[in-house]
Amino acid sequence: MKRYEPPAGWTVQAYRFALDPSDVQVVGLRRNTGAARFVYNHMLRRVGAVAAQRAAEASYGVAEADLTPWQGWSLPDLRRTWNAIKAWVAPWWAECSKEAFNTGLANLSVALGNWRASRTGTRTGRRVGWPRAKRKHGRRSVRFTTGAIRVGPGYRHVVLPRLGRIRTHESTRKLARRVRAGTAKVLSATVTETAGRWFCAFQVAVQRTLARSAHAPNAGRVVGVDAGITYLAVLSTGELVPNPAPFKAMLRKLGRAQRRAARRIGPYDPATRRKRTASNRWQRAQDAVARLHATVSAVRADSWHHLTTRLAQQYTSVVVEDLHVAGMVRNRKLARSLTDAAPATLRRHLGYKTSWYGSTLHIADRWYPSSKTCSACKTVKPKLSLAERTYHCTTCGLSLDRDVNAARNLADLVRHVDLESPGDAKTGRGAHRRPGRPAPAGRAAGREASRPVHPVNVARQRTTANRESH
Repeated sequence: MKRYEPPAGWTVQAYRFALDPSDVQVVGLRRNTGAARFVYNHMLRRVGAVAAQRAAEASYGVAEADLTPWQGWSLPDLRRTWNAIKAWVAPWWAECSKEAFNTGLANLSVALGNWRASRTGTRTGRRVGWPRAKRKHGRRSVRFTTGAIRVGPGYRHVVLPRLGRIRTHESTRKLARRVRAGTAKVLSATVTETAGRWFCAFQVAVQRTLARSAHAPNAGRVVGVDAGITYLAVLSTGELVPNPAPFKAMLRKLGRAQRRAARRIGPYDPATRRKRTASNRWQRAQDAVARLHATVSAVRADSWHHLTTRLAQQYTSVVVEDLHVAGMVRNRKLARSLTDAAPATLRRHLGYKTSWYGSTLHIADRWYPSSKTCSACKTVKPKLSLAERTYHCTTCGLSLDRDVNAARNLADLVRHVDLESPGDAKTGRGAHRRPGRPAPAGRAAGREASRPVHPVNVARQRTTANRESH
């Protein structure tokens, strides 16, 4: 399916509202999300069965032309097959919106495409396995792209196909005014259930002007941001942003809730090793655990949104590191704290918020020694253990918190970058990169190549030149 490309001066963003549906509307929402799960699982089994049948026939020497017709997994092929079989596979299909089935088919097409791309090597990152079937009690979601999709005139309702007007917990005035003024266009609406609560996220094309807010006067300033664990982030200005650590704060309650759930009669009997019908108390205990996890996620997201919005509004240039979080999490002693802090969220949020507010995001090279470099004399230490929380420079005598020192070094990198380049500019010191190991930024490998700049350590420069000569 072709991706939507907004016109010049427009950007795509989401408006998310908590819903307050009635009991009848909850049944309709579950019916549509269940239809999306059903068509996903059915067509996944069909694709697997056809592939297995063709392999078995080929092993018996059947000619290629006589094999069972192949089931394509592009969205048009899946939709064509589903429309031909839905009358006898799902005789209740008319009770649901067509967008529910299209959601399941689109998700399956993407999942199978990722599996094939991973096998052929065209997709980078971890190996993607064969898609798994969606569970009945898993995450419920459905996406509407056509039909009546709008916000109500009273700022307290949303309108969705086959579901009608659903009341919201909060006002939709901000989105409704933009749509009325012609500066926003609703593209789709995705309804999800999280810990028993329903949410509706509108995908909207918004016309934005790259102008700074009136309450953000400090234009022209540069800030380096060092994400951490003890502190959510440390700025080059010396500000220490506290880390709420929501998961750590909720551990006691989570332990009690999970022990309570373990004492209930669940869907699996360990004595007979068979499935059984779970009790209502078990389901209520699971809902309580899910609500606690949802609270943790909401607190963490709120902290990052407040910080990244303030940085994008108050500073013209923001410099962050290209962290390899997936590798850092492999350290079992830091895994829980790193996951609780979610440092990769910093770059992801700033990636789009800087474009909203007219600022520029600079990504430092992954191998740039921001913590080992002295922010005063630029001398690089050969080693710096993680236990050393204070940076002591033996050359100039500087003594400073290591995170503040790293943030200052990140801010100093901006002078080596063309500040007129818009968007996400990759910075770094090419002479200090490890030979033969490029520093890709996620899936943007090849687009964000490191720029060679002048080294700050003459001794290191000489060492590099000697290696190249040998």
